[in-house]
Amino acid sequence: MKKLLTILILLISGHSFAQINLPSFFSDNMILQRNAEVSFWGWGNKGAEVTVTPSWSNEMIKVPTTGHARFDVKLKTPEAGGPYEITVTTGIYKKVIKNILIGEVWLCSGQSNMQWNSYNRLKEMLDELPNATNPKIRLLNVSNIASLTSQDNTFDSWQESNPETVAGFSAIGYFIAKHMSEELNVPVGIINSSWGGTAAEFWTPARVIDADEELAANAKKQRPAPSKPYEAGSLWNSMINPFVGYNISGVFWYQGESNIVSYSGYNKLFSAMINSWRTAWKSDFPFYYVQIAPYDYKSKPEEQRGALLREQQVQTLSLPKTGMAVVTDLVPDVANIHPTRKVEVAKRLADLALVEVYGKKKIDYKSPVYKRHKIEGDKIIIEFNDLKGRLKVDGAFITDLLIADDSKKFIPADYKIVNNQLIVFSKSIKKPVAVRFGFSDVSRPNLFNSNGLPVSPFRTDNWNL
Repeated sequence: MKKLLTILILLISGHSFAQINLPSFFSDNMILQRNAEVSFWGWGNKGAEVTVTPSWSNEMIKVPTTGHARFDVKLKTPEAGGPYEITVTTGIYKKVIKNILIGEVWLCSGQSNMQWNSYNRLKEMLDELPNATNPKIRLLNVSNIASLTSQDNTFDSWQESNPETVAGFSAIGYFIAKHMSEELNVPVGIINSSWGGTAAEFWTPARVIDADEELAANAKKQRPAPSKPYEAGSLWNSMINPFVGYNISGVFWYQGESNIVSYSGYNKLFSAMINSWRTAWKSDFPFYYVQIAPYDYKSKPEEQRGALLREQQVQTLSLPKTGMAVVTDLVPDVANIHPTRKVEVAKRLADLALVEVYGKKKIDYKSPVYKRHKIEGDKIIIEFNDLKGRLKVDGAFITDLLIADDSKKFIPADYKIVNNQLIVFSKSIKKPVAVRFGFSDVSRPNLFNSNGLPVSPFRTDNWNL
């Protein structure tokens, strides 16, 4: 009799699991967006009634499953806090999600510079691990799995921040969460969905790539490799699409190195990718990204592909609610494509959000970018966007500042700084035509704003290099 009872309980338990299924990321330790109407969904028997009860309100929300056996509800979340629970029931079956926090949720994505972590022997992360226990920080590390078809689930769940869970997690993502949580005094959750060596085409829905002749042609320049997929949309399908609907505040992105093979189309591609994500979420959320760092790509002198891709990244700033962190000063070795100073990169990204999303007061919180120029006699006067204070030079003179006349031959330039304008000239050139600043793959120029953020490299011409 006892054996029969045990078997019956096991059968009921197994059957119970099948009656209510939730995406893996609706898990213990998860974090939900505060002061929002968040989406919550799962699967059960088709036509069955499902009740979802969040403990912060104890409101019993009842909804039937569809013919596809899926249910969807909206949960109104309170101000930041917790821990809470969510109970999901249908008939005699029940699931309880525990230790839920309400706070701010951000998605981090890109290639290896976003993915880099303590397993890569990053000193900043190794030093941080002993102090990484913080129940107000929640981390979701998405498995590197590609798919040629759209997926609606992953294999990954939320974890509290501690030395074990932070090990192997994106250094930039973790330090963003730490900085934002300290500044906002609320829980912060980071979804890290990144994969080293991947191109932006992989993170863009294939239909978007296939619909555009230029994007489709550039996507074919990506070649198979044993360490990554190469098909358009393959990472969107499995590492982004499952989260569509999960309320996020916005995205942090670090990628571009793998797209230098098709640099001329990067702005078009990147803009299409951002718009496709926003369309999927039905949200014009902010999208903040890192301009790729100086690195020796072994480009020919006449084809500085890294510099040209950075130029494309600047152009993407024309999209609403975008921002770019410049990191030309954070690279001790241009032979290393993975700069090791991730704490400062994270701070620069987080500060964009802290000011523009959360209203924090910070002066010159973003790097200046070229706005326009005018020629007055033998001088070219450069104006910048995103510059309130004065420009300053770290050293005796500005490095990698060049000027040319209509011969298109660039030579080192002299300059004056007048308030927030850069006046460029040379005794050797009476009729200047163009200025270039830091415009090479490996350039690490030394012109900064009043807050110590580097000016983004630029050129005023559109000549062939």
